Amino acid sequence: MKERIEDEFKKIDTLLQDAGFALTMAAALEAAYRDNMGQPTTAFINAAEQNSVIIKSVKEEKIATNLAGFYALECGLCTLVAQTNEAPVSLLEKIVSRNIDATDLFLLMRFANTTWKAGQPFRELNRITRENFIAASHLSEEDIEKDKVQIINAATKLLASMKEVAQQDVQAQMEKLRTLLQDTNYAIEIAAWLHDCYYTGQNQEPPPFLTPDDDIATITKLVKEIKIATSIAGFYGLEGGVNFFVSSKKILPSVILRSLVNNSISREDEMLFARFANAAWKAGQPFIDLSRISRDTFTPFYFLSEADIKKDLAQLKKAAEVVLTQLEQ
Repeated sequence: MKERIEDEFKKIDTLLQDAGFALTMAAALEAAYRDNMGQPTTAFINAAEQNSVIIKSVKEEKIATNLAGFYALECGLCTLVAQTNEAPVSLLEKIVSRNIDATDLFLLMRFANTTWKAGQPFRELNRITRENFIAASHLSEEDIEKDKVQIINAATKLLASMKEVAQQDVQAQMEKLRTLLQDTNYAIEIAAWLHDCYYTGQNQEPPPFLTPDDDIATITKLVKEIKIATSIAGFYGLEGGVNFFVSSKKILPSVILRSLVNNSISREDEMLFARFANAAWKAGQPFIDLSRISRDTFTPFYFLSEADIKKDLAQLKKAAEVVLTQLEQ
């Protein structure tokens, strides 16, 4: 079994690093989304988009790049609240003091890997070909430690921001968390915090997070790559969930994928997959436009409607179908 798991993980690593597969997957997920919304399917990348470019803000890219750890923490935290019935602030205190259960920390770190992956193709598609763009269970101890530190650093900042509701119930704490999530000023604040923490963790003096020049500086992106990055989030959510389940339950990736496709998966496991998809989706939104985090749907999973959850599940199932086909070849 161990060898079979490893063999399938290696195939998934190959898919993760394949830009051609990224295009195939993104097109499949875009078509599935249109179908789910009752919209006609069109060419994923039309002729005009093959080589066209779009101008993006350097400032917003810097902010988006440094928010992955925050969204991983938020999604993981809300998962633990649902699983333990413990209040967010209480869990944050455990994370910051490093008294969090090892199993719970493992889950949080898997969310961190998922949100990091979801942001990479927005920066440049060829970043997915790097040697560390692989299953979290294949990462070096150094990379795994980085994910843990990101979670703890984000928790430190979020805990301080949640102090005013520390004595209130879960509902009030979740409402506060939603307010913070949807606040673009807070996004900049926590992105700056995580940026500084990264450098101090390397025993380096942090360079300025944002400079006056960043307010007007721009960067050119390929429209094709942005479309791929925007549509492929469901795949990274799926991959993060699969890696978590396989690592914790010691089952074949193909088994958990098939359970998603044929609807034999338990409701609890299905909802955890949906949370991974939500994390990947959140990580991409500020790359598209920072103002997107102010939308009603950019909210803790706790507040999501069943209709919104079903959209994520439809994406997950399509991604699972595509990956399963590759594994069975």
